[in-house]
Amino acid sequence: WLKNICFSSLGWRNVNYHQSPFICLARLIPMADPVANAPVAPAKGPKKKRSPNRLVVEEALNDDNSVISLSQAKMEELNLFRGDNVLLKGKKRKDTVCIVLADDNLDDSKIRLNKVVRKNLRCRLGDIISVHACGDVQYGKRVHVIPLHDTLE
Repeated sequence: WLKNICFSSLGWRNVNYHQSPFICLARLIPMADPVANAPVAPAKGPKKKRSPNRLVVEEALNDDNSVISLSQAKMEELNLFRGDNVLLKGKKRKDTVCIVLADDNLDDSKIRLNKVVRKNLRCRLGDIISVHACGDVQYGKRVHVIPLHDTLE
């Protein structure tokens, strides 16, 4: 096994036998790695939160499909007020618009979503979604109710 080892200025390395047909047996002790012996910089306090608008999904208590619940502290942190429109971004580039309400019994890192809203965002309980303030949302002008193909005879 020694015939495939060669000493270089960077330490020991494996080489092809045809590149280096001889071995220096006097230098069988590998050199210390200068990067490993470098002093480690002290840690700079606690890490900052990744983003204040990323929240963990929790089950909603009400049955309204257009309402989400946030804690009052999180609403103040995101500069949201009761009844504001928010844009929720979920998985697979899905997003939806909802109305935000305050909930005193909710943790600051969680958001309460209805089952219909979770299905629109393609997320499940425990997933992380992002919440963004949304400006004025215009009212819809038309609604198309089209029957499904399997209900037609």
